[in-house]
Amino acid sequence: MDYLATFHTHYGALKFHQSLKNKEIPSQMMPVPRNLSASCGVCVKFQTETSQVWLDQEDLDQVVECVENHGYRTIYKSP
Repeated sequence: MDYLATFHTHYGALKFHQSLKNKEIPSQMMPVPRNLSASCGVCVKFQTETSQVWLDQEDLDQVVECVENHGYRTIYKSP
């Protein structure tokens, strides 16, 4: 499945992207779609079947699942 993770800081996005690379999970950094967030402006798009690889990440704002027709379904939202 494809997911997007948004962050409060650019550093948080970089750190998560590196963490995914270390786990050999395909990912890329990209601009945040405007309808999701205006936080730091950068998100990480990744593909995984592993459940909740994002739980220990600092500065995480939200994780959404990419659904058909360019829609999103919120999976996790920080409190």
